[in-house]
Amino acid sequence: MKEEVGFVGLGAMGGRMALNLLAKGFSLRVFDKRPEALSQFAKGDAVVADNLSEIGENCNSIILSLPDGDVVDRVIYGDDGLRPSLRSGQIVVDCSTIPPEHAARIADEFAKAGASFLDAPVTGMEARAEDGTLTVMVGGNESAFESVRPLLEGIGTVVVHMGPPGSGQITKATNNVLYNISCAAMAEMLPFAARLGLDPEKVRQVVSSGSGQSFGFDFFAKLVLAGEFGIGYPMGSAFKDFKTVMGKASSLEVPLPVAAAAMQTYMMALAQGLGEESKGAMIKVWERITGTEIRSR
Repeated sequence: MKEEVGFVGLGAMGGRMALNLLAKGFSLRVFDKRPEALSQFAKGDAVVADNLSEIGENCNSIILSLPDGDVVDRVIYGDDGLRPSLRSGQIVVDCSTIPPEHAARIADEFAKAGASFLDAPVTGMEARAEDGTLTVMVGGNESAFESVRPLLEGIGTVVVHMGPPGSGQITKATNNVLYNISCAAMAEMLPFAARLGLDPEKVRQVVSSGSGQSFGFDFFAKLVLAGEFGIGYPMGSAFKDFKTVMGKASSLEVPLPVAAAAMQTYMMALAQGLGEESKGAMIKVWERITGTEIRSR
């Protein structure tokens, strides 16, 4: 009988990741508080756990895919959480996005019990979660990482050990701020081009095939031209990446002028009440400044 892997958190990302692991032959015991999240496992391909204690007691390797650090803490330390069943050799792989200091603290507490906590945030959004082609960046004990590498390769095609606890989260924040910069640049330049008299759709075609191309531009430009601001992670939730990177820069006294400028656009969008919309909604800031609504064309 195959060893069961625990999987906690079956939302838009986690559910797709778990289904990929099942398709690749892993035996899963899954848990989510929401019945609708568990419905996709009703066929019996995975064992549905009644509670978190059941996951902790039966699984030596456990993956978490949760919304934020508060939920991670509740899953580990809350009533009926994973902590009471923590044992030597157990490995918890957290694919959530939480502050690096938070991940390092949990890893230190796990190490005292002879267990391992790996921070392993992912990037690639829902489409690549479904395809099993995510990028996984991992911080924590390297021996534990090698033990669960086959599991991580079941959800991603690029799996990299970045260093000690917290390193995966620092890498994720760095990647996301670079992404945010490209989104902010798109939001600034498309309305400006329209103000100059250019057709923004034609500008999009040129940039997406030219030297100004970036993933952020490609992903959001087409969506914002269609007036679609509901696809992608909400800005209000994603702002944590800027706070992580700029906090680190401040503590090290390292200037990050380009990131700081992009952060201002981001913060203007949040101040205008756009936090529940995607990063593409930053374009509304510059539409107001330039007096040009490119979506009307």
